[in-house]
Amino acid sequence: MSAVQPSDMRSLVADIGGTNTRVALARGGVLQQETIQRFRNTEHAGIENVLRAYAEAQSNPDCDAASVAIAGPVRDGHGTLTNLDWTIDEDTLSRVTGARFAAVLNDLQAQGHALDRIAPENLREVISGPAPVPGASQLVIGIGTGFNVAPVHHLGAARLVAPSEAGHGNLPVRTEAELRLCQFVEAAHGFPAVEDVLSGRGLERVYAWLGHEAGHAKERKAAEIMAACNDHADPTAAEAVRRFVRILGRVAGNQALDHLPFGGVFLAGGVARAMAPHLIPMGFADAFRDKGRFAGFMQNFSVSVIEDDYAALAGSAAHLARISDAT
Repeated sequence: MSAVQPSDMRSLVADIGGTNTRVALARGGVLQQETIQRFRNTEHAGIENVLRAYAEAQSNPDCDAASVAIAGPVRDGHGTLTNLDWTIDEDTLSRVTGARFAAVLNDLQAQGHALDRIAPENLREVISGPAPVPGASQLVIGIGTGFNVAPVHHLGAARLVAPSEAGHGNLPVRTEAELRLCQFVEAAHGFPAVEDVLSGRGLERVYAWLGHEAGHAKERKAAEIMAACNDHADPTAAEAVRRFVRILGRVAGNQALDHLPFGGVFLAGGVARAMAPHLIPMGFADAFRDKGRFAGFMQNFSVSVIEDDYAALAGSAAHLARISDAT
């Protein structure tokens, strides 16, 4: 790949979530918006199938590099989706795309690489904070089909976006009601993980738990719960969203203390975007700063929602360009 100038490098990038896959081309690290296509994962047998379908639709472009960002753990260039039985590795990615260089990232890593590529109008401020010092660490928190975080560290011209699987740690408990929620989740899934509540399916579990608490079964899909909350049509839906928002605030605050992102906390993913209008009215900021004697310290961290659906694609393209420039 060193023979290709970074400004000329053509790359194929994909963002593979638990529900949908987005694929696009990029030139010189800049995403070509007109090439973006979305695929429903249930309509395809695997990642290779999706990439071949995209390449055929784009007349099999000649690519210098390729990157996929997946919603699951990645190790040594090999990744497995957490909520779908799909795998990919760098050798397979090179073979399928014809690219001379390939990279497999966690999807939150790709979001982290995109932070300097997101237009200001695509960032919704939730909590304001001090102006960030150049080079300050940042944190991306993804809430969608699953939950995860990625700290972003700036090392001169280099950027390190560390992977994690934070969604599979224990859900924090602050009240007796939340303890009962954990026990409700544990009875069904054997372990009360953060992702079991703070995700699309997690919202459905919170709604079902509230029905259980009230003595009658109530179940709805996440999209239906959000719609009912927005329309003020179902008090249980509104309460489920409120519980979700406050737990999200507490978990985000914990992560901020873990990583000290003085450059800002960024919420990403479809569920984060759906929740954005409800975060402040339903107590996100209070829960975020509910850290006892460290409550004042929490004012050092701003929080924004990323409202760019293609940020992970832009981040993957930027990552490939940075690697190319470094080599």
